[in-house]
Amino acid sequence: MTLKAFDINATVASLPLLKGRTPETEGAEAAAAFATIATTENGAVFTGSFEGQSAWERHPNGDELVQVIGGETQLTIIQEQVPVVLEMKAGMVTVVPRGCWHQFNAPTGVTVLTMTPQPTDHSSEDILAKTG
Repeated sequence: MTLKAFDINATVASLPLLKGRTPETEGAEAAAAFATIATTENGAVFTGSFEGQSAWERHPNGDELVQVIGGETQLTIIQEQVPVVLEMKAGMVTVVPRGCWHQFNAPTGVTVLTMTPQPTDHSSEDILAKTG
């Protein structure tokens, strides 16, 4: 592994803002709004900016570190069938536990930095409706 320091601000500035993100957004449009900054033993460090709502996702092989570096988001995490909604803004960080479904809602926009284990399971179903 080559050791390197990364300029997150420069990376984010070079990426387009993904506007109107929905749980069904995928493909080239979504991929263009995110960059892989570094790879890890079982995943990668990603950054990107978007407005809207992500699909539900979970990571069966480890915890995910999420840091908000700009804007704000509601991050809903389903833990033991109970939804927990975290109001996150720039400078805040959390850990999403392994295997927990989670979803971002950022109507006014957010820029995130994540350390995400792979693979990632995605779902456009209403996971929240299945809890309770």
